[in-house]
Amino acid sequence: MTRNVLQKLLGGNNSSHALRRAINFWPPFLGAGIRVQRIAPDMKSIDVEMKLRWWNANYVGTHFGGSLFAMTDAFYMLMLMANLGDDYIVWDKAASIRYRKPGRGMVRVEFRLTDAQLEDIREKANTLPKYEPTFDIEVKDEQGAVIAEVDKLLYVRKKKAVQI
Repeated sequence: MTRNVLQKLLGGNNSSHALRRAINFWPPFLGAGIRVQRIAPDMKSIDVEMKLRWWNANYVGTHFGGSLFAMTDAFYMLMLMANLGDDYIVWDKAASIRYRKPGRGMVRVEFRLTDAQLEDIREKANTLPKYEPTFDIEVKDEQGAVIAEVDKLLYVRKKKAVQI
């Protein structure tokens, strides 16, 4: 999903609903069975779910690790892009996943950004050449048990002023 598409979806009324629909029909998520259940209008929280289906199960009948990993991809980047605005460059830089137990049934991820986090990222991106915040993400089963932990490293920097 490109920055222009994101900006158009976030620009109008009910923009978080339009973005949710667009993400849910994005082929990589649609094919894996990943569904965005909720996006807050301020883009500071997103809830994602994935049911276990035959097409996202591994050989032993539990959630395929790649699908678990995919359900954590790009959300913090999108949230930061929306909240920091056009004066910043934001990229996903790296991630790692640790599987804690087999995933069966419905799995969920809750992405949350606080005002304090945003203020800290803005301050560091304004004073450093680049800032690389990390986010710890927990993929949980229906009982709330952590089945996987993902560490995301993002890249944020202030855009350079254009000189004419």
